[in-house]
Amino acid sequence: MVGRGVAALLPDGRQVAVYTLDDGEVHAVCNIDPVARAAVMSRGLVGDRGGVPAVISPIGKQAYALEDGRGLDDPSRGISVFPARVAGDGTVYVATEPAVRHTRATAA
Repeated sequence: MVGRGVAALLPDGRQVAVYTLDDGEVHAVCNIDPVARAAVMSRGLVGDRGGVPAVISPIGKQAYALEDGRGLDDPSRGISVFPARVAGDGTVYVATEPAVRHTRATAA
């Protein structure tokens, strides 16, 4: 499983990283790396770890599950996850509040 990410701004100025996977699924997480505290998660590597869709930070190489934000390398760290969907016309919608909030992610 591979995908690509882009950064997007929410109406309140927070950044999210939005990923489209090769199977058409869309995921959104806080764009702030929980370890490095830099807005880089949209540039992370996307794939899977043991069948779990994941993004890997481009700075520290920590992996996070796209579905629930849990840290796959360090369970004490996680990343906030925002509901996202693709409309019939291809427009991607991202919720303004996370469905799963991890307190160490500063932007969510």
